[in-house]
Amino acid sequence: MPFKALWVTETKDGKFERTIVERMIDDLPPGEVVIKVQYSSLNYKDALSATGNKGITRQFPHTPGIDAAGVVEISRSELFATGEEVIVTGYDLGMNTCGGYGEYIRVPAAWVVKKPTAFTLKECMAIGTAGFTAALALYKMELMGQDPAQGPVVVTGSTGGVGSMAVSLLHKAGYEVIAVTGKDNAQEYLQHLGASEIQDRAFVTDHSGKALLKPKWAGAIDTVGGNTLLTLLKGCKAEGCVVSTGLVSSPKLDATVYPFILNGINLLGIGSAETPMVRRLAVWGKLADTWNIREKLNAIAKEVTLEELNHTYIDNILAGKIMGRIVVKMAEK
Repeated sequence: MPFKALWVTETKDGKFERTIVERMIDDLPPGEVVIKVQYSSLNYKDALSATGNKGITRQFPHTPGIDAAGVVEISRSELFATGEEVIVTGYDLGMNTCGGYGEYIRVPAAWVVKKPTAFTLKECMAIGTAGFTAALALYKMELMGQDPAQGPVVVTGSTGGVGSMAVSLLHKAGYEVIAVTGKDNAQEYLQHLGASEIQDRAFVTDHSGKALLKPKWAGAIDTVGGNTLLTLLKGCKAEGCVVSTGLVSSPKLDATVYPFILNGINLLGIGSAETPMVRRLAVWGKLADTWNIREKLNAIAKEVTLEELNHTYIDNILAGKIMGRIVVKMAEK
C-alpha cells in the first residue's frame, strides 16, 4: 500500500534535500505494530534530522518525525488491537527508524503507548516529546522534594516547545513561574500560559566568576545550557532542583561544586527518548489527570500540513522563529 512521506536524501556532494514522496508499507523497518499516523509534531531534533545532522540520523535517505499519533492498522502483539488509538514518542522513532512524517510507521510494540482517554490524538501531539520532556522534568523535581512553597521556578527558552509546556505545567501544579525569553513580543503569550513574571535573558546571565549568587529562585527548568545553566545553579535557593533539558546555547557547563555541597542543589538531567515504560506511563498519567492543561493547548500549538512543514516550519524552528508547538496533520481517520 502506497503512502505519503517526507523523504530526506543526501546528494553526491554531501548536501541534503527534502521531498514528499510515495513509499510502500513493505519498505518500512520491521516491528510488531503498523500505525496509520494521523498527527505528528515538530521538535528541534526533527529539524536537525531533516537537514542532515549525522549526530541525530546516521543513514539517509530517511523520514524524520520523533512523534506520532494514530490508529493501529496491523498488530502482531497481544498488547494492541487493530483500530486502537496509540502514540509513540521517542525511542529511535524518527532518528534512524522511519518516523512520524510518514502516513504509516512500523515499530516495536515496546515503543507504543495507548492514547490517554483524556486527550484526542491531536492533543497528544500538541504535547508530544516537548510536553513529555517538560512533564518528566517536573516529575523528577517533585521526586526530589520540589514544592511550590519553596518559591518561584525559572523556565528558560520559555516560548519554545519544552519551555511553553513547562510554564503551563508548573502553573497547573501550583508553582509561581518566572519565564525567561529573548522575544519582545511574548509577554501576552507567556502570561496566558501562567507566567507570573517575565524576564529577559540577562536575568539568568552571570559572568562575575563568583561561585554562588544571591538566591532568586527555588528551582529551574533549563533548555539553554552553558552560562545560563551555570547561573541557574549559582542563584538557586538551598535544596532546589535545576533541570537540564537542552543545549540551545551551549553543551558546556563550567561549574564548581559549591552549589551542590553548600546549598544542596540538585542538578537533574532529562533524556526523554529512552524513558522506561513504567515511568513513561506514570508521566502520561499525570498529564491526563492532575497536570492536564488541555485548555492551554490551542494557544500553544498550531496545526500545519506536511507540505507546510517541509517548506516553512523546519527552517523556522532552526532559526528560532517558532513560538510554542507545531502539530503536523498527516492523514484522515
